[in-house]
Amino acid sequence: MAFDITIERRISGSVFSPRIRGCVFGLLLAAVTILVYRPAWNGGFLWDDDEYVINNDLLTASDGLRRIWFSLDSPSQYFPLTYSTFRIEHALWGLNTTGYHWVNLLLHVGNALLVWAVLARLKVPGAWLAAAIFALHPVQVESVAWITERKNVLMGFFFLLTLLAWIAFVDERTRRSWIFYCLALISYALALSAKATACTLPAALFLILWLQKKPIAMRRLMQIVPFVVLGVGMGLLAVWWERYHQGTNREVFPFLSPIERILVASRAIWFYLSKIFWPSNLTFIYPRWKISPADLLDYFWLPVSIAACVAIYFLRRYVGRGVEVAAAFFVATLSPVLGFIMLFTFRYTFAADHYQYLACIGPIALASAGIISLSNKFAQYRAVIVSAALLVLASLGTLTWRQAATYADIETLWRTTLAKNPECWMAHTNLGLVLFEKGKIDDAIAHYRSALQMQPDWWDAEYNLGTALLAKGQVDEAILHCEKAVSMRPTDPDAQVSLGNLLHQKGRIDDAIAHYQKAIMLHPDHFLAHYGLGNALLEKGELDSAIQVCRSALLLRPSDADCHTTLAIALEEKGNPAEAIQHYQKALELAPRSISALTNLAWLLATSQDASLRNGSKAVELAGQADRLVGGTNTRVLRTLAAAYAENGEFANAIRTGRSAMQLARMHGEDALTTDLDQQIALYQLGMPYRDTAKQR
Repeated sequence: MAFDITIERRISGSVFSPRIRGCVFGLLLAAVTILVYRPAWNGGFLWDDDEYVINNDLLTASDGLRRIWFSLDSPSQYFPLTYSTFRIEHALWGLNTTGYHWVNLLLHVGNALLVWAVLARLKVPGAWLAAAIFALHPVQVESVAWITERKNVLMGFFFLLTLLAWIAFVDERTRRSWIFYCLALISYALALSAKATACTLPAALFLILWLQKKPIAMRRLMQIVPFVVLGVGMGLLAVWWERYHQGTNREVFPFLSPIERILVASRAIWFYLSKIFWPSNLTFIYPRWKISPADLLDYFWLPVSIAACVAIYFLRRYVGRGVEVAAAFFVATLSPVLGFIMLFTFRYTFAADHYQYLACIGPIALASAGIISLSNKFAQYRAVIVSAALLVLASLGTLTWRQAATYADIETLWRTTLAKNPECWMAHTNLGLVLFEKGKIDDAIAHYRSALQMQPDWWDAEYNLGTALLAKGQVDEAILHCEKAVSMRPTDPDAQVSLGNLLHQKGRIDDAIAHYQKAIMLHPDHFLAHYGLGNALLEKGELDSAIQVCRSALLLRPSDADCHTTLAIALEEKGNPAEAIQHYQKALELAPRSISALTNLAWLLATSQDASLRNGSKAVELAGQADRLVGGTNTRVLRTLAAAYAENGEFANAIRTGRSAMQLARMHGEDALTTDLDQQIALYQLGMPYRDTAKQR
């Protein structure tokens, strides 16, 4: 295979062979591409990376691989090959992001080399330049630096392999061409299993035949039919999954009429084209265009598109088929994301850089061919033209370096997005989540409020604001916002649970129970709903139900220490202290610093009426550990430590600790606890330990 490289170097009077030049250029391109992505090598997890990788149990479950390929358990669309690669990597390097980023980057390098190979086989001038632009263009950063977009670069790899195999298959000089046909089909199936937007590939197969001026007879059509069947099948599956499994039909479809979709598509084509030739103000989320059929200006791009089609048709006789093939490939490859098919992302933007990862090959190849053809035609200016092309590559590499830096961590990404798109309510909400996790509650609340000002009907922002207000102790306002979230999205179990938690904290136990039960109806395996319901039932005194629900919760998440503690309290109140001790001990195995587990177990061991369960020395050890953790500032911990001292025969320590607890109780206005402590201290003064079967929460 001879690659189209115009720069030759002579050493000792000999000229490097095309193969050597190709290897040198390939290595150089790979090295430069890897270098310009240096800021993203060790980038963090971003946005929905948690859904794809961090919290995706398909990557760790024993039956995960089977479920990836043969179930509806995918957290997003049906991307089985993509999830399979994540599963392998999770086994290799866990949640270390460096490995995931390097796989994305190496796939991108491979794709650039495949672009070179495909264009060279098609005899497109400047294939090397097109490959370099594809590799170094900043519009590709989103696909490479965002771990979730593994589906894009992985799909691109097998998409391009399919084209390469197809070119070999339709070449009359190829021996055993059926082998390449089979390779093309297999590669295409893999591309579709990485990302369903590969469904546009059959159009590229037609365009290759058209570009090479090969007759498209019935035999060729029948050869393309299997690709069409695969593509249409996967495309329909993706539409069904997006609408009915992910719920996009309820979220997006009512907002765009057919004419609005056409207007969005016509504008999107030129938007993407502009980002290729002038990649300025690239951002993670672009402003959502306001499209109105009543506004004549919104029709501007439609006649421009029609005029461009007419111009391309008439130019064909002068410049050949290259222009129309490049344009057709660009539009056809973009078609699933132009607006004709509704996507969930259209709620906040109609465009994204990663949507044109492969589509940009058409315009890039056309421009590169034009540059090289121009340099060949005007040989006297070849050095100037090639130098200008290399300067463009250097500029693109610099822009890619800068763009990759915005993907260093999630806070940088959202702040950069807001700097370029201040009205992005999605960025405000997600930055709020980041700040909330960092403990910057006031800043998080400010961003949530900004999001609601821009998008008042957005339930998720109401839910997040309610959660943040709860953290500030503003329970009443938190309830108000969570109630709004539930009214907007009554089928969301998380919102139901959050509202239940707030109502429980407010003392409205029955209302809280109703929302927990609603969440369980919506999502039977929702652990937090079971856990919250168990706590509420315990608070209400319905011990049998509380025990049953807590047991169900532990089946869902057996490693939750708090749930073991709650079950232990219910069992203790029910009169089963022996089993309660087992769950307290399990809670401490899972969370050795759990104050509630330490304190409750110590209280039981110190005050139980069952002599076989009491253990004074162990109680002193546990209560003392809890007291050290809270710094001697918790009344109930001190009360427990006093009872433990008494059980262990250390009555002087019991009296001293009990008095410290009573002093704290008086300071906090805990009158009932003060009275209890006074009675217990009286027992200690008589040299008697305290006996009680009640629990301490």
